[in-house]
Amino acid sequence: MPPASAGAVLSAQRQGVSAGFVHRCNVDAKPILDKPGSTATSAEPDVHPLVVDLDGTLLRTDLLSESLLVLLKRNPLYILLLPFWLLKGKASFKHEVAQRASLDVRVLLYREELLNYLKRQRAQGRTLVLATASDRTIAQLVAGHLKLFDLVFASDGITNLAGEAKRDRLVSEFGARGFDYVANDRCDLVVWRSARNGIVVNPSRGLQGRLAQVTHVVRIFSRRRQTLADYLAPLRFGHWLKNLLIFVPLAAAHWITEIALWRKTILAFLAFGLCASGGYVLNDLFDLDSDRCHPEKRLRPFAAGNLPLVYGFALVPGLLVLGCVIGVFVSPLFLTTLLAYLTLTTTYSLYVRRVVLLDVIFLAGLYTMRILAGSAAIAIWPSQWLLAFSTFLFLSLALVKRYGELVTMRRVDGDQATARGYELGDGELLASMGVASGFLSVLVLALYVDSDAAKRLYGHYELMWLLCPLFLYWISHIWLVAHRGKMPGDPVVFATGDRVSRILIALMLIVALLAL
Repeated sequence: MPPASAGAVLSAQRQGVSAGFVHRCNVDAKPILDKPGSTATSAEPDVHPLVVDLDGTLLRTDLLSESLLVLLKRNPLYILLLPFWLLKGKASFKHEVAQRASLDVRVLLYREELLNYLKRQRAQGRTLVLATASDRTIAQLVAGHLKLFDLVFASDGITNLAGEAKRDRLVSEFGARGFDYVANDRCDLVVWRSARNGIVVNPSRGLQGRLAQVTHVVRIFSRRRQTLADYLAPLRFGHWLKNLLIFVPLAAAHWITEIALWRKTILAFLAFGLCASGGYVLNDLFDLDSDRCHPEKRLRPFAAGNLPLVYGFALVPGLLVLGCVIGVFVSPLFLTTLLAYLTLTTTYSLYVRRVVLLDVIFLAGLYTMRILAGSAAIAIWPSQWLLAFSTFLFLSLALVKRYGELVTMRRVDGDQATARGYELGDGELLASMGVASGFLSVLVLALYVDSDAAKRLYGHYELMWLLCPLFLYWISHIWLVAHRGKMPGDPVVFATGDRVSRILIALMLIVALLAL
């Protein structure tokens, strides 16, 4: 069929003609102008359609990756079906995923600068076309949400609309050099070659140079490049401070002079840190929707679109495998404990994090697992005193984390605030349980100081009584900060940057040393 002119296409559009994997949008929808009170210009509209790519262009992210996360979050067993879907081809694979993933297009990361540009073009009467390799099911949802596009071209389960397939489709609709094209990737060069003008989003230097050779570049939308800090941010090295709990059994047993045990504990710390980082990345990927609605968590690398989701897909197994390999060199018992931690943290990310109360018990258990891992590394079982103390303390810290999130969301959503299944009215209950649990940990500490075990280990065990008021002060301080809405996230990470907490921790360490 000879290429159709832009005028013929628009004429067919008015007659309601639709073919192949083209979706005709509601052209009567009113465009959203850039600023209140702005009006469309009276200039003659450009008769050449403006064709816009979706993944990485109009969106900072990739729809297939987003859909896969939604699908696996819904049921992880779908991962077993993915290879069989892929054998049918990319188009069929995308269609199978799209049919099962309920993607919320309202929270996707749209490029505001490009959106404003498209709104101005639409206000001037120009035809806008969305052309994407994503499945048409999701593409139509995006187009319906934005209400900007007159036509939608997308993959249909049979044809993967990328590269030459997209070029051929656009040329058949508008003719060679009959359209302008907005995209971001090297694979779009073949389309740009047949476009009248090119508009590029966030190009690399190499792409920008090659693009100038195949078409006339009229506009460049750019943003900052990723740095090494961006790629390391998902590992949350600041949270590795929690892994210092692995050293607690070594210190509590007073074996700090044993060099061989130090080596094992350091390796255990590294292995646990890598696996914990893998868990953080997995949790960030599964929490994309909620994080994007959170006033602070929306700045996380994946939620903000600063890093591609495929990087996270590769990072999770890489960190977990590396951590387990290091764990092999510690001891079989430690590796078993590490695998148990991975099982618990994966279960938490997939199922438990939205189950009220059970989630905080899991969080407290994940803290305690660090102490058990330290014990497994040096082959010494922690005392019942240490386990009881840590259980109550970590439950208090888990509750303060949830309470802090609820207070933070109250500033955004008011009386309708919720946080991971908790309602605003639950805040008083969370606070009472958390403070009580924290004070119970101090009670366990007091009973330990008066026990025979403490008298055997500490020559001046009477000084250990000073730890009780210091711990009471710290627990009360943490909860007061959370009550005032100033607890940004994990209380352990907060304590490292909080002046009062650092002073109290230093005093407690001094007291423990003097009591030896």
